[in-house]
Amino acid sequence: MRINEDTLLEGEKVVLVPYNADHVPRYHQWMCSPELQKLTASEPLTLEQEHDMQRSWREDDDKCTFIILDKQKWADPSIPEQECMVGDVNIFLTDPSDPSLAELEIMIAGYRVFLLFLEFTSTGVHKLGIQKFEVKIGLDNKITIAMFKKFHFQELSISEVFREVTLGVTVNEALQKHVFGNMDFMLQREYGKARDIRQAPFTPLSL
Repeated sequence: MRINEDTLLEGEKVVLVPYNADHVPRYHQWMCSPELQKLTASEPLTLEQEHDMQRSWREDDDKCTFIILDKQKWADPSIPEQECMVGDVNIFLTDPSDPSLAELEIMIAGYRVFLLFLEFTSTGVHKLGIQKFEVKIGLDNKITIAMFKKFHFQELSISEVFREVTLGVTVNEALQKHVFGNMDFMLQREYGKARDIRQAPFTPLSL
């Protein structure tokens, strides 16, 4: 989606930025891992195919993705942004007849990452109008299952064939108040300006 192409979401410990071409080599390295391929039900891709996938994520109207950065590293301009990458978070609009429903994927599960993304997609300034979220998790991934259940996700189905459980939640006003609470820790900025500031050469003050 282009709706988030210049959106930066800044939390207390992480920063979410749009997935762009500069991130692809690092992302490709991650996805060469057989363990990650298994966890994400992904097939290995060439670097060229990964670039094609990134362009698809940017252009397609049914997908939205952010790269998750370590905020402490990202605050140091001497560290390239690619070296700050720690994960990604995505949504897929899976039902053309119901644009309020999306499937959620988080490569690095975390409380604050989840809040930042849901705030943007369901209640944020650039609201996408998504109110119903589903997530598929491997049955052995007890920690992630427990985290989503803390956000009131309920079990929808279990696939013994694929060894995964599907959880779902509808974000209504009561849940927003209970789960999101005070979101003052989140800042939303223009990604392009923030990136340019990081990349600007340092000029020492003359005495």
